[in-house]
Amino acid sequence: MSVKIRLARGGAKKKPYYRIVVADSRSPRDGRFIEKVGTYNPMLSKDNPNRITFNEDRIKYWIGTGATPTDRVENFLVAAKLFERTKAKQKTLDDRIKVSQEAAKKKAAEEKARLKAEAEAKKAEEAEAKAVAEEEAKTAEAEPAEEAAPASESVEEKEAPAADEAPAAEGEEKA
Repeated sequence: MSVKIRLARGGAKKKPYYRIVVADSRSPRDGRFIEKVGTYNPMLSKDNPNRITFNEDRIKYWIGTGATPTDRVENFLVAAKLFERTKAKQKTLDDRIKVSQEAAKKKAAEEKARLKAEAEAKKAEEAEAKAVAEEEAKTAEAEPAEEAAPASESVEEKEAPAADEAPAAEGEEKA
């Protein structure tokens, strides 16, 4: 029979409370257990001494008889210095941590590169907009001088035909 030291959930919906129990590995999580050896209340703050409680003597007894803690319970026991991880398991955890740190560094580097590319694109866009605005300003300065000349010519053209038509309309009739 394989014996585990594990968590059995209790409490209400969205208000978990766990018992740390010694149970046969074949029994359900919240089902039959051999002995209750502690409690875990995740709703309490991490520095609260009642968050995790153990019956240290019974835990040492069960570990001595071959009971293996689950990962979560093992973390609690290691923090309380009641259990020591095997070198192989510690190496596996260290490798996982290293991989996750490398992934985080890679993700941060990609994010930094993306932000840098966005900043460069924004600078290029602003420089282009500034160049377009300067060119429009230059053309706007040149256009009023060009527009002034055609406007004066069109005024003279309008006056000239009116002068030609006026004598014909007044004095002479065509027969």
